[in-house]
Amino acid sequence: MTDRAFAVVRAGALTTVQDRGRRGHAHLGVPRSGALDPYASALVNRLVGNGADAAVLETTVDGCAVRPRCAVTVAVGGAPCAVTVDGRPVAWGAPLRVPAGAVLEVGAAVRGLRSYVAFGGGVAAEPVLGSRSTDLLSGLGPAPLAAGAVLPLGPQGPDAPGCDVVPWPAAPEELVLRVRPGPRDDWFTDASLRDFATRAYRVSPASNRIGLRTEGPPLERAVAGELPSEGMVLGAVQVPPDGRPVVFLADHPTTGGYPVVAVVRERDLAAAAQSVPGTPVRFIPVR
Repeated sequence: MTDRAFAVVRAGALTTVQDRGRRGHAHLGVPRSGALDPYASALVNRLVGNGADAAVLETTVDGCAVRPRCAVTVAVGGAPCAVTVDGRPVAWGAPLRVPAGAVLEVGAAVRGLRSYVAFGGGVAAEPVLGSRSTDLLSGLGPAPLAAGAVLPLGPQGPDAPGCDVVPWPAAPEELVLRVRPGPRDDWFTDASLRDFATRAYRVSPASNRIGLRTEGPPLERAVAGELPSEGMVLGAVQVPPDGRPVVFLADHPTTGGYPVVAVVRERDLAAAAQSVPGTPVRFIPVR
């Protein structure tokens, strides 16, 4: 067949459709969602000649495999990984032409967590509230990929560039997150705030698209009361009852009842998307 679509051969641990997200709907309780590493997503789109908002595939840890039903230009970026077409090694981080019926295999991440796969024309899943992103918290958007599923592709745009010299940043050896004081930093003891700003945490294996969970010194509360639910923003550092900070990522809830000790600068969150469990985390206060 030569229709503009691809079939899923291997879905991987978690592969979702993502674009720049559905902004402007927090008042309806709808998270932004979108690619956790927006810079990697934008660059693979650029490599295949798409606009920055075209939908891509976001893989987690072990990649995926797909079979395009038409010849299509593809680029794989984000977390470095092996890429093959019908078993033959091809370039990672560069545009390549995949023939109709060939199997594109995106391998396990060698470093980092999430790889991004762009197709010329973009993944043309049905948009919901202006976005094609899969939102794991609300269930909006297309379902995570499953073997045998068929997803449509949009029309091919201009020819892809022959090369691109933008560097690909490596996954961090240490995740440094610049933070501003949160609206409830006064709910924590001075000693806890010093620990938060000076002690090392680690990325927890329980992290996901909703939040990066940490392991390390618990933050002691100075105020023991309960909060009514209040608005949550991308990058909010919420502290649940166990005292371990949680950094809210793209699929975070729009409200929450635990105190927010700080807010991470949005530019630092892409590195959080590529930080494997066990990566040291430091919170650096800025003004």
